[in-house]
Amino acid sequence: MSKREKSHNSFSDHRQLSEVARLFLKLGFIGFGGPAVHIAMMQEEVVKKKKWMSEEHFLDLVGATNLIPGPNSTEMTMHIGREKAGWKGLLVAGCCFIFPAVIITAIFAWLYQKYGRLPEVQPFIYGIKPAIIAVIVSLMIGLGKKALKTIALGIIGTLAAIAVLAGLNEIYVLFSAGFLGICIHLVKIPYRKTNGFFPFVLLQLSDAYIHLSDFKLFWIFLKIGAILYGSGYVLFGFLDAELVSKGLLSKQQLIDAIAVGQFTPGPVFSSATFIGWQIGGAFGAIAATIGIFLPSFLFVALLNPIIPLLRKSNIMSVFLDTVNIVSIAIILSVIIEMGRFALLDWRTITIALISFVVSFYFKRLNTAFTILGGAVLGYLLALL
Repeated sequence: MSKREKSHNSFSDHRQLSEVARLFLKLGFIGFGGPAVHIAMMQEEVVKKKKWMSEEHFLDLVGATNLIPGPNSTEMTMHIGREKAGWKGLLVAGCCFIFPAVIITAIFAWLYQKYGRLPEVQPFIYGIKPAIIAVIVSLMIGLGKKALKTIALGIIGTLAAIAVLAGLNEIYVLFSAGFLGICIHLVKIPYRKTNGFFPFVLLQLSDAYIHLSDFKLFWIFLKIGAILYGSGYVLFGFLDAELVSKGLLSKQQLIDAIAVGQFTPGPVFSSATFIGWQIGGAFGAIAATIGIFLPSFLFVALLNPIIPLLRKSNIMSVFLDTVNIVSIAIILSVIIEMGRFALLDWRTITIALISFVVSFYFKRLNTAFTILGGAVLGYLLALL
């Protein structure tokens, strides 16, 4: 390879990494609302605007994030970065998405430790939540059309949503639906045509508690990050068991950590930064943050290369199709639950309807403006 070719390839790699960094830094700053809205924003940016990948492959990556522990939307950034710019893209995408949330959360953690209370943000959250719900529903309609390939998948997705709303564990529903999809496929297709394989390895750390005084927080959050499936909001149940019950954190501090996770952008897992700061100051925040996000980088690095192989396998392709539609069903079931607590009166319903119309009919408008508009409208209506 000539020096000119090497220079051209180096420039191309640098440009791709810059594109990845700019996109996920932006999403890290404007990504209010939790994993569902993050994934919806990524779909809008990566598939519709930038056309980095097809909707089918995007859905495969969404399904893949549900098969491994860790924060789904953060892992999705890593998958996209890996697809666009290799392993360097994986690291850049993940770090850029996490960084804004960690910095903002660290500032809140310092203020909280200094003054003992959080700033008043409730009037803005009042309008943000219904706007987020509307945006996710709008974007999931388009994504769901691509995932809904057969009537059987539609039935499985509906049953999965009902099961999650009934209180069943999301990961059990996900895998059970995937195996159900395979069973239906095997019944319809002769055995000799099912040339597939089943290469799944789910990495789990032992539940044993590791006593290392200088790295106590790191190990606690490393263990949580390595075994926590499903929505980032499940995190707080683990934290209650690991920290509150052992006297390392007060119940009020945990409640305030949940609040910080809700009104700051980026991954909900950045609450680990807030909690780490309360327990061990700045170094505790760093240890907790690294601990909870590190497993996701490792899991995605292991899983991403085999996704195309899964799609080439007949059986695993059926499994992925089923997981994809169930992932969307789970997101919509989460939205229904959010709606029960967010759509409380005519004001919030009005905000949701306006946000849905804007998001659905003005597809080129960045969703961040819709959510920001919801926050402002919520603040104004709350004054009435």
